[in-house]
Amino acid sequence: MLIAQISDMHLKAPGELLHGCIGTTDFLERAVAHVNALDPRPDIVIATGDLVDNGKPEQYANLKRTLAPLEMPVYLIPGNHDAREPLRAAFAEHGYLPESGYLQYTIEGLPVRLIALDTLVPGKDHGELCDERLDWLEARLSEQDRPTLIFMHHPPFDCGISPFDGARLMKGDVRLAEIVRRHGNVERVMCGHVHRPIQVRWAGSVASIAPSTAHQATLDLRPGVGFSMTMEPPGLALHQWLPRTGLVTHVSYIGDYEPVRRR
Repeated sequence: MLIAQISDMHLKAPGELLHGCIGTTDFLERAVAHVNALDPRPDIVIATGDLVDNGKPEQYANLKRTLAPLEMPVYLIPGNHDAREPLRAAFAEHGYLPESGYLQYTIEGLPVRLIALDTLVPGKDHGELCDERLDWLEARLSEQDRPTLIFMHHPPFDCGISPFDGARLMKGDVRLAEIVRRHGNVERVMCGHVHRPIQVRWAGSVASIAPSTAHQATLDLRPGVGFSMTMEPPGLALHQWLPRTGLVTHVSYIGDYEPVRRR
């Protein structure tokens, strides 16, 4: 099984640039073409939040149009730049999305089970998991002991990049870690938000962050630095489930890169 994780697309309305200079729609169109051209082709795509930039209906309409060419199922969760109701309305045919409340759900029928968590706090950059959301997660994990992947937008750990460490999962992180630690079948907690590929051992499992399909966070590990982005190559995470190994993750960079062949 192969999962493509795309994240932090920050789509604007058609023809509108992010920060006046980043064509996030063009970047996502390239990412979609890249996913479709992969061999082997991913079985599903998951999009881990900040799908659009301001949570506006016209941005979700653009997102829907841009994702439409994907030749496999796509699953969405919100990030801090998203809005639940416009997202739910734009993708009403996505039967996995709950009709009301938090956008949390499970994906069954695959070699691994997927659980989506909604960390959105409207109007805030940081994320939270309240007791209601965490009770739901604990109930889902208690249903079965199959290998499980949790995906969410905000990482529940410090990554060393100060602006994002101040806007990570700020409430519910301790209880989330306790829940994951109690359930040894959680193979990975997959996040977005930071616009960089990052991996860490966390809560007796592994947590990871996928790069953005457009712009990346500047890799600056000095304490107290300000928010900064860099036009490093766009990318996505490829998670492959190998029965004898478990989950293996690669970063696939989006672009035209000439192969180097040895003579």
